[in-house]
Amino acid sequence: MTTATPVPASAEYQSALTSAALFDISGAAKLLLTGPDAPMFLGNLSTNDVKALPLGGGCEAYFCDARAKVKFQAWIYHVRLSDARHAMWIETTPGRNTELVQYLDRYLISEQVEIADRTADFAQFHLAGPKAATVLGAALGEPVPELPEFAHMERTFGRDATCSLRRRDQLGAPGFDIVCRTDVAEGVKRMLLAAGATPAGFDTFETLRIEAGTPVFGKDIDENRFVMEVGYAPRAVSYAKGCYLGQEPIVMARDRAGHVNRAFLGLKVLEGGPLPAGAKVFRDGQEVGLVTSSCQSPRLGVPVALAYLKWKHQEPGTRMEAETPAGRQPVEVLGLPPVK
Repeated sequence: MTTATPVPASAEYQSALTSAALFDISGAAKLLLTGPDAPMFLGNLSTNDVKALPLGGGCEAYFCDARAKVKFQAWIYHVRLSDARHAMWIETTPGRNTELVQYLDRYLISEQVEIADRTADFAQFHLAGPKAATVLGAALGEPVPELPEFAHMERTFGRDATCSLRRRDQLGAPGFDIVCRTDVAEGVKRMLLAAGATPAGFDTFETLRIEAGTPVFGKDIDENRFVMEVGYAPRAVSYAKGCYLGQEPIVMARDRAGHVNRAFLGLKVLEGGPLPAGAKVFRDGQEVGLVTSSCQSPRLGVPVALAYLKWKHQEPGTRMEAETPAGRQPVEVLGLPPVK
């Protein structure tokens, strides 16, 4: 097997903005829940209305504790297996598959649900860019229909590489997750590259993720974070569904305070380099925020960062300072996403 010539990061980045970049995200943890009670079981534990997902539908969701502190960040899809059974597919943070199995099993009492860890069995790619659908269609040999975010369908590359194609715009550009068996992954990748995708790596993925304001567990979210403070959390929380673990604090935040104490927002770094994770943010000598991720933004020409900022310190254009080992660096609130 020949080794592909590395593509410069700038070319990877530009491809995601103007064409289509292909990222290998096979490390994502993957679980499959089968059994007639799987939708109800997940609906009782997660923040979104999983029970109402139609076949071919998906959603972002969080698993929380009773205080609505985040335990797992997840994406849940209603799928049909090769034997025609319906099932629920869950993805979460790389390396957390065993923890999620244990978490779910703890709440499994008499429900008819079977939990299987499928992380090692399936590869996963993310194709992102304005021409992602065109490249995907060229690789398949047929057009890709318009899909809303988190909707998914099955298509076959070549003779037998059947994949799940999932619309997911996590990098601020039209995107698709492509999930396939590990034994056909190399062939699927070759077909996507031959159709015009540019191979891209982790650093480019991170730059685009931060510019898009997409939080990830382990960097921007931990188990002490109230779910409603997390960026884009409202789309992952249903107020219309029945009871679930962590519901009461979420409803109280909406009905009593009308806002949360902190919000996940973007910052522009006005001087100096990217900010270290954990850097504290100050305004008029008062600590008002905490940085979680940062990178150099090619589009803005300066570093940007993601941070949690306290209430009354969140207005775009507000000037602050971030404390770093090199001294304090001036920053400005951008909102979410930091780079549009």
